[in-house]
Amino acid sequence: MSARAESERWLAQARHDLEAAEHAASGDFHALACFLCQQAGEKAVAGYLFARGADHVWGHALADLCEDAMQFDTSFDVIKTVAMLLDKYHHPTRYPTGLPGGVPHDVYDQVDSARAAEIAGDVIEFVSTKLSSLES
Repeated sequence: MSARAESERWLAQARHDLEAAEHAASGDFHALACFLCQQAGEKAVAGYLFARGADHVWGHALADLCEDAMQFDTSFDVIKTVAMLLDKYHHPTRYPTGLPGGVPHDVYDQVDSARAAEIAGDVIEFVSTKLSSLES
């Protein structure tokens, strides 16, 4: 499979994860929505790395993935400052051990999921623009 085709697969899944997050949020599953937004951002940046020829993409932290992407395009520093806000949704949104004395369902709300969706959408849009410029 070509690097471009692999990249498109990851970006397509990122978009699907964001759509799933929006559905979860509409059903009051805000912790799950936040996690899915983190996943959407992670997959979008991974898609960029695959487009640039990466054989494997390691890790889940958007801060680290954006650092990797900065090796190809320093402007990823701009989106990194926003994307890394999604990293706080990777673990604590899924496991009670990630929260002191609570469960994720009771902690995350509509404000959290709406902000996470906005950030994930920005990351996907940023990556999509970068991928389009690679085709030119």
